[in-house]
Amino acid sequence: MHFDVIVLGSGPGGYVASIRAAQLGMKTAVVEKESIGGVCLNWGCIPTKSLLNSVKILQSIKKNGELFGIKNKDLEIDYPRIISKSRRIVDQIKKGVSFLMKKNGIHVVYGNARLKKKKKIEIFKNEKSIAEYSASHIIIATGAIPKVDPKFQYNRKKIITYKEALSLSSLPKKMIIIGSGSIGLEFAYFYHSMGTKVTIIEICPKLFPNGDDDISDYLKYSFDKIGIKNYVSSSINQITYNNDEIIVDIKTTSLENIVLKADTVLYAIGVVPNIKYIGLEEIGIQTEKGSIVVDGNYRTNIDGYYAIGDVIKTHSLAHVASHEAINCIENIKGLNCQKIDYNNVPKCVYSFPEIASTGYTEKESKEKGFQIKIGKFPFSALGRSISDENTDGFVKVIFDDKYDEWLGCHMIGNHVTDLISEVVVARKLEATSYEILSSIHPHPSLSESIIESIANAYGKAIHL
Repeated sequence: MHFDVIVLGSGPGGYVASIRAAQLGMKTAVVEKESIGGVCLNWGCIPTKSLLNSVKILQSIKKNGELFGIKNKDLEIDYPRIISKSRRIVDQIKKGVSFLMKKNGIHVVYGNARLKKKKKIEIFKNEKSIAEYSASHIIIATGAIPKVDPKFQYNRKKIITYKEALSLSSLPKKMIIIGSGSIGLEFAYFYHSMGTKVTIIEICPKLFPNGDDDISDYLKYSFDKIGIKNYVSSSINQITYNNDEIIVDIKTTSLENIVLKADTVLYAIGVVPNIKYIGLEEIGIQTEKGSIVVDGNYRTNIDGYYAIGDVIKTHSLAHVASHEAINCIENIKGLNCQKIDYNNVPKCVYSFPEIASTGYTEKESKEKGFQIKIGKFPFSALGRSISDENTDGFVKVIFDDKYDEWLGCHMIGNHVTDLISEVVVARKLEATSYEILSSIHPHPSLSESIIESIANAYGKAIHL
């Protein structure tokens, strides 16, 4: 069977590419080896946010329960029910995506795909070839898999990745999390809130190492305050087992070797492109450091083959993959779409406090030679935050002193993942501080923190 477009993978890159292709009149197929929605829907963004929402409700009840006659000693956590709720939400959204596939007439093929020359793919099930398809355009959107240190033994019961962490049958008493990127931070907050004793090990000098230094410092303060132990500038020497206990020997720069014990170790050191068994070598598609090389229109070096999402060297984020998918398809159709500004991508962590950012950090701005203006506004000075009794965190803005360009924004606090979109749109429209400061924000609202932080950068702060 021949198609105009075949997409490998049905995650937020793959399924969006297939829908946009169908909308533009192309006969489209998607190949999926497991479940519609990919990692994001089944084992990533969606179930994780469900778990985090559950524990945020739990923390709110613990904080405010006595107002309604609920005492903390009466609370009983039903961990399996919280996990099953997250799976129900996954099923609900999966049905929605499947409906969209049917609505748009997309042919869904289940199995493992292997690329072949002359724009063909072969489908395998249980290692047996079951079908072959051809297409005018083949898009690789196979996503990523967890990165694991090959030096240490990996098993699905004791040393786990995010996938197993979303479906543990029982709550661990002690958990060691290796890595403090978004995955590590979100699971650290979830399991700590559920009653697990959590320790984070981070090889870099700061927690959340890719973030702005002020955000990282505040995050460490916040985690220290609630009892999440963390060791930065630390690496794993050895992992051994003693019956049901895992013994982790870590090396730190500031202290002597430390031995930690836990019943579960979670690897959260990132992801790597899932491209190992799809036949790239057979057709000669170029890779570099484990990622597929593409041009500005997501074309590989082989005509008719494209790649988007986690398999290429851009931000490993669902919303980035979806935009790359739309651009890739529209470029195939010859439409004049705007290229993605990868320096204006919102990056969010849904722990508590939440983290959201876009643009350059303070350090990056200085390294690029900008003379900068910086403004910060704490939520402790914001009326809405005080009334919500969630005053942790702040908003930090960075502007270029010469041209008044908004270089970056970094937030930590309650609901900041909902605030960052204003910054993304403003930067897209090349708004200066003058335009933002003359735009009225509602009161009381969390969005006032943005205008207040900009006012602070320009010596016009009213509430500081």
